[in-house]
Amino acid sequence: MAVLTFDAVVFDVLGTLVDEPAGLRAGISALAPSSNPDGPGTERLLLLWQRHIEREQRRIVDGDRPYLPSDALDREAAEVVARAAGAEDPGAVADPDAVESLARAARRLPPWPDTVAGLARLAGHFPLIGLSNASRTALLELNAHAGLRWHQALSAEDARTYKPDPAVYRLAVTVAGLPPERLLMVAAHAWDLRGAQALGLRTAYVARPVGDPPAPSDRFDLHAEGLADLAGQLGVS
Repeated sequence: MAVLTFDAVVFDVLGTLVDEPAGLRAGISALAPSSNPDGPGTERLLLLWQRHIEREQRRIVDGDRPYLPSDALDREAAEVVARAAGAEDPGAVADPDAVESLARAARRLPPWPDTVAGLARLAGHFPLIGLSNASRTALLELNAHAGLRWHQALSAEDARTYKPDPAVYRLAVTVAGLPPERLLMVAAHAWDLRGAQALGLRTAYVARPVGDPPAPSDRFDLHAEGLADLAGQLGVS
């Protein structure tokens, strides 16, 4: 096997280091207390949220909508979910404060069990760069809530677009001051890694229950079952 050489590690955040659906389920349950957090009603509302965010980010990347930071898109998604929750559950709370609280649930996401220790382990050997579609403010709160350790955290807000737009990955290349091939992009989403790969970054897929697994045609440099496995493959003790 060829030795993978690089000088810095770039991490996706949402889904890769934090369990985004778990945090959103908690917010949805607070909005509609009578719903089962693991029941089909909550899952339907979660899917509404996810589809809204994915669709609107794609419209922005495609130039079909002016840029809005993730905070604004989260508020839109919270309003969509609140309207649907009210239609399905007359006991659901849909006042403005409740909607705002749901929107902020996107910043209160729990880390995966191996995240904090894994980042600390890797941070002793490589510069770590967080690269997220979350806004600057949301990323600050996410990092604090989940206890994420970075040497630098970058928001797609600085590029005024969203991944997989090349401009977002270019932020990490610029900050690192290195050629793209000297950076290793780590994500649980194959679409994210394809975007990084297109700009020349090396790639490592980390399996997560909520990720986007690689297609048979994908050729990523590393495949890991978690951060401990990734650290082991990188020779980090």
